[in-house]
Amino acid sequence: MSRHPSVGSIVRYFDVSHYQRRDAPYEVATAVKLLVEDVLEKIPDDSPELTAGLRKLLEAKDALVRAALDTERPSWTDR
Repeated sequence: MSRHPSVGSIVRYFDVSHYQRRDAPYEVATAVKLLVEDVLEKIPDDSPELTAGLRKLLEAKDALVRAALDTERPSWTDR
């Protein structure tokens, strides 16, 4: 099924292929991506509210990934 361009333009940002597998940011981003896939399955009709909800999930994913990055301190910060 084809989605409205406004939905498709947001959904593409939930791709996790650029993350390193098995690190914390990947795990967090994957969990959010699975949530988005479930939501899109349960809400098949595109609407302004769906678009707004996806935008808010994207904001949340970005913040959560940053939080996960903060837990993985690079070795140079120990100096």
